[in-house]
Amino acid sequence: MTAVRVRLPQHLRTLANVSGEVELDIGDAPTLGGVLDALEARHPVLRGTMRDHSTRRRRPFVRFFAGEDDISHAPADALLPADVVDGRAPLSVVGAMAGG
Repeated sequence: MTAVRVRLPQHLRTLANVSGEVELDIGDAPTLGGVLDALEARHPVLRGTMRDHSTRRRRPFVRFFAGEDDISHAPADALLPADVVDGRAPLSVVGAMAGG
């Protein structure tokens, strides 16, 4: 099993009633979709906040970062980068801002 650290924005931490990072045990081939599945299974209140209920696609204005790399447009079944898998970097969920 692989333990992946997930860093959520404050409003999702409040909703899920967690503080700090969430550590999730993921299978041997961790993917973004697998991490989101595990996160939503542990914290059901987060279902639908990061991806659509029916299409399971990322919601607009939600971004995913593996370390400092934006992986928001990567396929859900793509393997996560090694630094996230081995715990050196967190998978960060960020609420994007529009406008300027």
